[in-house]
Amino acid sequence: MPTIAKSAEIVPGQMTSIDLQGTRVAVANIGGTFYAFTDTCPHAGCSLAEGQLDGMTVTCRCHGSQFDIATGHVVTGPARDRVRTYRVQVENGELRI
Repeated sequence: MPTIAKSAEIVPGQMTSIDLQGTRVAVANIGGTFYAFTDTCPHAGCSLAEGQLDGMTVTCRCHGSQFDIATGHVVTGPARDRVRTYRVQVENGELRI
């Protein structure tokens, strides 16, 4: 599993976007638990990491689609397709996907 970031770099309640072998992945810290999901909204291609994080829901800044960051499922459209999620492991302060 490749190291993607240091856990201390992503403060609770915040997200960042990283490059994972040519794919943009958003990583969110919710109370010390890390979630990773495709950073590209399937509706309009906007960055989800630049959207709004509210609990376990991320809202796309372009058209307001909302996704559950744990499952990738659409909470509210206009997006119809879910985003891919990734399992995140924390080892010695490093995040790995």
